[in-house]
Amino acid sequence: MAMTGVYHWLRARVFPPVPESIRDDVALLRANRIETLTPMLFLTLAATTPTAIYAGVESVHWIVRLGFPITLAVVCLLGFLYLLKARGRRMSPRRARRVIKEATWLSGTMGAMCSIWTVTNWFAAPPEAHSYYAMIMAMGSLATAYCLSSIRFTTIVNLGIGLVPIMLLMLTSGNPPEIAAGTSLFVATAFLLRMIFQQHRQLIDLLQLQQQMRDLAHTDPLTGLWNRRELDARLDQEIAAAGSDTRFAIALLDLDGFKPVNDRYGHGVGDALLCEVAARLRHACGDHAMVARQGGDEFAILVPAGSPLLDTSLSGHMLSALAAPYRIDGAAIRVGASIGVATWPEQGTSAKRLFDVADRAVYAAKAADREAMSSVESVARAG
Repeated sequence: MAMTGVYHWLRARVFPPVPESIRDDVALLRANRIETLTPMLFLTLAATTPTAIYAGVESVHWIVRLGFPITLAVVCLLGFLYLLKARGRRMSPRRARRVIKEATWLSGTMGAMCSIWTVTNWFAAPPEAHSYYAMIMAMGSLATAYCLSSIRFTTIVNLGIGLVPIMLLMLTSGNPPEIAAGTSLFVATAFLLRMIFQQHRQLIDLLQLQQQMRDLAHTDPLTGLWNRRELDARLDQEIAAAGSDTRFAIALLDLDGFKPVNDRYGHGVGDALLCEVAARLRHACGDHAMVARQGGDEFAILVPAGSPLLDTSLSGHMLSALAAPYRIDGAAIRVGASIGVATWPEQGTSAKRLFDVADRAVYAAKAADREAMSSVESVARAG
């Protein structure tokens, strides 16, 4: 149990989970960074392969001495050309995750080949040549880690594969200059990892802040519903995607008797009532419609094409959801609502026309309610 607890603590410290709400944003940022920095890394690594071939020890097997550097050069050149061709392509979350996965296994494989080449030549070379192999491995690993620093796991894997073997050889060589160089390399690697972890936390904070700003721009701060801007955008999308046989609807809803609630109980209770109304509308629509607050006590509902709510009496469905009294601060509060519905394309083929039709239907419903109320009052006085 203790070991399990330590494992989970370490994992949470080294690989803290990315919040679900920004996982796509994180993937897109990481993939874009990879595609921006990796081409130059590919060219740099390809340029070092001739010197690696020249410096290879003759006694090392030709597959390691020649095959590994040549393979690395070919892969780097092909990768550079591929990224050059892919430049400008739209980066979707799905493609971003594929780019990250490919970068992880490709960099790990290339790092392993370079590490094998370095260690093999280290043992075959005279002691005075050891520093060359350590330097070329360190430069390649640190450059790769910088380019992939947005992906913590990939960076740690590459630093482990590329630097740990050569650092162990330097620290255990018994040669004071090599021990000193190995210690410096260890400190530089630890510092780089620290900066990568810190960068990750800053990245998460920044993306969460951006998400909050987006939410504020598209949601109502009181009820958490979508706002008019988002409703207009969704309606425009629905219209743009509509075909000849498409059918969708919008409904506008005004509360009846909301002002007396504010006057009697105060604006705090009024705000709580609006939140309760929003919750009921959201529950009544579920995932089948979009609920927005237009302002004050006015709400709007967009019922997209294919929604099962299109086959129901939308007005009756919403009014039944709002009919029960609201319990707020111990008081039972009742408010009514007037709803107007407009359906595409029968009652409008533009956003303006749909809103006009639904708005007139709301006023007609309010007028009908006032007439009914007047009739009731007249009957009561006559009785």
